[in-house]
Amino acid sequence: MSNIRPIRPEEVDLIHFLLEKLEFDPIDYPVSEMVDEYEGGKMGSISLGGDVNAYAGDLIQAEYVDIDNTPVVITLTQDTNGRLLDLDFWKVDFTKLLEYPTPDRLIFGKTPEE
Repeated sequence: MSNIRPIRPEEVDLIHFLLEKLEFDPIDYPVSEMVDEYEGGKMGSISLGGDVNAYAGDLIQAEYVDIDNTPVVITLTQDTNGRLLDLDFWKVDFTKLLEYPTPDRLIFGKTPEE
């Protein structure tokens, strides 16, 4: 069952931050005003309106540690038309996301030794 709702400002901020981290201009990747929450919003994943049948890969991935000290993997994906597809959150223990991440709390390029 889908849960379509307006995109939240913190979601737009996070998407724009991730695009800028890639040195992409957010203007070239418009974000829909309406999104579809996956799993009723439990982990924070949203569909950004791209073609769900045309996944073309991950644009960028970051990690975040939720306030319960559980790691969360955040992935921004695109479709084959070059449109944003998903902002995907995977909390490693599958529990509910407790605090939405801010750009200053994201971790990039973590190596296996860390």
